[in-house]
Amino acid sequence: MKTILFCQNPYAFGILEPIMQVLKEKKHEYLWFVKEPIKEKFPFKNEPFTSNMNEVKAFKSDAIFVPGNEVPYYLRGLKVQVFHGFAGEKKGHFRIRHYFDLYLTQGPFFTRKFLELKAKHKNFDVIETGWPKIDIYGKELHKYDDYKTALLKKYQAEKIVLYAPTFSPSLTSASFLIEEFKQLSKNKDYLILVKFHDLMAEELVEAYKKLAKETANIIFEEERNIIKFLLLADIMISDTSSVVYEFLLLDKPVITFKCSSKNIQWDNSLEYTNLEEKICANLEKDLFKKQRQHIVSEYHPFNDGNSALRMVEAVESYITKNGIPEKRNLSFLRRLKIHKIFGK
Repeated sequence: MKTILFCQNPYAFGILEPIMQVLKEKKHEYLWFVKEPIKEKFPFKNEPFTSNMNEVKAFKSDAIFVPGNEVPYYLRGLKVQVFHGFAGEKKGHFRIRHYFDLYLTQGPFFTRKFLELKAKHKNFDVIETGWPKIDIYGKELHKYDDYKTALLKKYQAEKIVLYAPTFSPSLTSASFLIEEFKQLSKNKDYLILVKFHDLMAEELVEAYKKLAKETANIIFEEERNIIKFLLLADIMISDTSSVVYEFLLLDKPVITFKCSSKNIQWDNSLEYTNLEEKICANLEKDLFKKQRQHIVSEYHPFNDGNSALRMVEAVESYITKNGIPEKRNLSFLRRLKIHKIFGK
């Protein structure tokens, strides 16, 4: 099976890497497509990759795995949506753009909704597989334990606090919480890791880098894949970000500020205040532990670390049964949009 791993944004690298590993094990041929503006950030330079759409066309793929919103309709192969997170409340998560033949869902919450949409549109299929980015939870949960011990010892801290807000200007807490983090940093029991989205506003990136430079127990992390920091942290601070769900699936407490989710199963504050008190209360009492189990069962019940394998096998079976589409039929306006993004 010839496969394209399709990347429009840097976050796609960590999502698609486990799929690449499965393709290697199965001895399938694969090619990364990495858009030109993010090519320098691509971490797998020894793997086959291109930014040239003509080379992607010439590859004549059987399947294309996409954790973004668009994929060229004119490329050969089954077009497979693998998603870039869990935030079902975000605008557009359940929007059908008609670019995909197959949706591989993370858990029952998402599967139910996409099956409803399948019944309405009748031009795609849905299979529940789990999400590959968190396969590490099932296979290497304790990968960074020794590193964490050394980090806490170095900074003479007791707990690691991760701050991972969304970049969305209307939803991010970053501009409102900087004074709260200054105050929190006075408590040397906490080591604070700041991990921003690639698309975070530059002025906020610079403000938090400056804070980290001036504060011994704040580290501004620039390593791209957030999974390492989710595994290291004892508690996470965020807002309306899908990374909240990634952290909850580790059965650890989360605090959000003004989260827009309609299904909040964690501590959510409507005011940008009392950060230290909230951290202390959640670490000591963990009042939302029971609610987290609901998130696990609905959003991602798989804990075997084999979601990437299920995805590849689902695509193999689908192609065996249904064949390989040469292209995707789209409306004129959607074809036009694809031409503007990727060319003809």
